[in-house]
Amino acid sequence: MDATRLNWLSAMDAAQAIGDGAISAGQLMEACLARVREVDGAVQAWAHLDADHALALARARDEMRQQGAAIGPLHGIPVGIKDIIDTADMPTEDGTVLHAGRLPVADAAVVRALRAAGAVIMGKTVTTELATYFPGKTRNPHNPEHTPGGSSSGSAAAVAAGMVPLAVGTQTNGSVIRPAAYCGVYGFKPTYGLIPRSGVLKQSRALDQIGVFARTLEDIALVAEQLIAADEADPDTRPRARVPLLATMREAPPLPPGIAFVKTPMWDRTAPETREAFAELVAHLGDRVSEVELPESASRAWEWQRTVMEAEMAANYDAEWERGRDRLSDSLRQQLERGRAISALDYQKALARMPMVNEALTEIYSNYDAILTPSCAGTAPLGLDSTGDPAFCTLWTFCGMPALNLPLMTGANGLPLGAQLVGPRMGDARLLRTARWLTGTLSQNESGT
Repeated sequence: MDATRLNWLSAMDAAQAIGDGAISAGQLMEACLARVREVDGAVQAWAHLDADHALALARARDEMRQQGAAIGPLHGIPVGIKDIIDTADMPTEDGTVLHAGRLPVADAAVVRALRAAGAVIMGKTVTTELATYFPGKTRNPHNPEHTPGGSSSGSAAAVAAGMVPLAVGTQTNGSVIRPAAYCGVYGFKPTYGLIPRSGVLKQSRALDQIGVFARTLEDIALVAEQLIAADEADPDTRPRARVPLLATMREAPPLPPGIAFVKTPMWDRTAPETREAFAELVAHLGDRVSEVELPESASRAWEWQRTVMEAEMAANYDAEWERGRDRLSDSLRQQLERGRAISALDYQKALARMPMVNEALTEIYSNYDAILTPSCAGTAPLGLDSTGDPAFCTLWTFCGMPALNLPLMTGANGLPLGAQLVGPRMGDARLLRTARWLTGTLSQNESGT
C-alpha cells in the first residue's frame, strides 16, 4: 500500500486496514497532514489545525489497538469539524472576530460520538461568518477562483482536496448540500432531530441540522450512523432504536425504486447546462423516473423558511448585535435587521407551515421512493464574494427531510455539478439505499451492461 496515497483511502477502507494492522492511524494522519502541506495554501480549508496534536491523537489510537483495547468503526480515522461545533481541545471561533480565541470547556455531542467511535479529530474547518452568507477564506479545490459554497465551506473543500476522508458540517438553509455540490463530494443532511446539536452554535432551533461529507456513499452511511442519538441537551432529538444506515444502504431494494423529478419553482434560476444535464440524467433512468409537480401548499416555503430563519437568528445573535454589530458584515447586519422587524404573529404562522408542507409532500412519497432535484442552480460561481444560491435546498431544509448530494456530473468549465436526492422524514436509510441503486444504475448504463 502506497504510504504517500493513504489520504485518498475511503474511511471504510482505512478503518479496515488499521483494524487489520496493514497501516497505522499514525501513518494515515501523516499522509493527510502531508496533503494539507501540499494544497491547503491554495484551498485554505482549515480554521485551526495543530499537526503535532493531531498526530499525537492518532498515535494514541495506535497504542490502544496494540494494547488490545476494543476499537470502534472509525478507529484512527481523521475527521474535520466545522468551526461552529465545540471541541474541548481546540478553539471554536464561529467564523467571527467577535468569538476570536474562544475555547470551549466541553466537546459537542457529535464530537463525543466521533471520539467514542475511534475517530481522530484532525482540526477545525472554516465556516462562514456565524454560519451565514459572508464567505470565509476557503476556496474551491477544483479552481481557487470559484467559491466552495457555504457555510460548511472548509469541511467540503477539505474532503474534496484529499486532506481528510470525513468532515462534519451544519445546514440551516443549504450549507451542507451546496458546498458538497460545488466541491464534488457526497454531502448528507439527515432528518431533522436525528443528530443532536448540543454544543453547536445555535442559529435557528427550528432549522439547524448536522450533516456529513465524504468521498463515497458507504463513508456517508458509516459516519452518519455513529452520530444519530438522543441527547437531553437537544430537546428536538428522541430516544429511538439504532438506525442501520450502512446495512440498509447495502441491501438491494425489494423493487426498483421510483424517482420523482421535481424542478421546484426555482427552476428558472438554473443554468442552461444544468437543464441539459438533468434532461440527460432523467433519460438515463428511463421509466424509473417521472416529472412531478410540487403541491401548491409548498410554493411559499421559501418565504416561510426565511421568516423563521431570520427571526430566530435575530434572537440567537442578539448578544453579538448588542456588543459588536459594527464588526459584523453588511449582509449579516441586514439579515439581523430584517429578523428583528419580524412580528411574533408572522413568525408563528411561518413556523406552523412546517408540518403542513410535510403533510402535503407525503402524497409524492406514497408513490415514489425519493425526489430528484438539482443541488444548486449550476456549478460553483466565479468569485469569492458569495457562497452561491441555496434556493434548491431551502424547501427540504424547511421540512427537515433527509437530503443527499450526489456528485454525478461535471459542467463545461470542469467544475462539479451535483444532483440532490431527497427522502421523507425518517426515511434516511431508504434514501441511501435508493442513492446506491441510482448510482449503480447509471454506472451500468454508461458501461452498456
